[in-house]
Amino acid sequence: MKSAVTQTWYRIALARPDGPAALVSAQGAHLGAAVGAAEAHLRGAYAVAAEIATDQAPLGESVGKSHIVDLGAAGEVPSFHWPMGILPALGSASTLAAARRGWIRHANQKLFVVEAQTEADHLVDLFLGMIEKVPAADNLEIRVLDHFEGAGKTEVWLTSRVNAKKILGFLDDYDVEVLGNGHLEVSVYIRKHKATLRLTEHKTVVWIADDDALEAEVAGWLKELAIPRVDALTRVVDAPHFHYRPAKSKDRKNLGKELFRQRLRRVDTIGPAAAGSRDTAG
Repeated sequence: MKSAVTQTWYRIALARPDGPAALVSAQGAHLGAAVGAAEAHLRGAYAVAAEIATDQAPLGESVGKSHIVDLGAAGEVPSFHWPMGILPALGSASTLAAARRGWIRHANQKLFVVEAQTEADHLVDLFLGMIEKVPAADNLEIRVLDHFEGAGKTEVWLTSRVNAKKILGFLDDYDVEVLGNGHLEVSVYIRKHKATLRLTEHKTVVWIADDDALEAEVAGWLKELAIPRVDALTRVVDAPHFHYRPAKSKDRKNLGKELFRQRLRRVDTIGPAAAGSRDTAG
């Protein structure tokens, strides 16, 4: 006999195109399920912040009247449309007010590091667009991170040596399942240039290379993909935040089974001490 799935109440702020941000209380087996229910409740709205409702369920919910409760205006909330998989915590509006699309070069004496950020509806185009532009791509790595279901370990999955076309085909098929999951980190290795193109757990796109030989090319690719160079990036990692998986995505166990079916192999399991502490708020 299967045990009942635990349901949690979340308060979720939703930006609306035709009015002020709304606040709802939504119930779900995980945050992504609650976000999906809240966005379906207010058509055209999208989640911009959340928190776990630590107090008791809204009045009337204990008798099963609804799984969504309207709580009125949300007040001041971040306005940036964060990519699927991450949400700032309620109360972080002032910290994240400057969040915008753009890219920066990080100061690093040993590596050439560029980081780009964009909105939810543009992220897949940005990441896949960068893969299309690299001179060659050799391997795809997916890290299922330690905070996914509180597992406390990171699993590293890797393809055999493939090409950019096969990587693009896989990611296009699994854009929501993989790219939309805030508990995953996705990397493409470019061996010829000793470089990595990474979609981070915070949904930024990072280029890391041993040298800046492709500096002009990378800047050109980002320009073509409508990402302007900016002086600084304000990212979700700069404030308390949540990582979540999409409403209709697989749990950790079934995701692993699917990655295996797609011919990725688990090549390493990293404990929390080796993986380092994570900054997830929930």
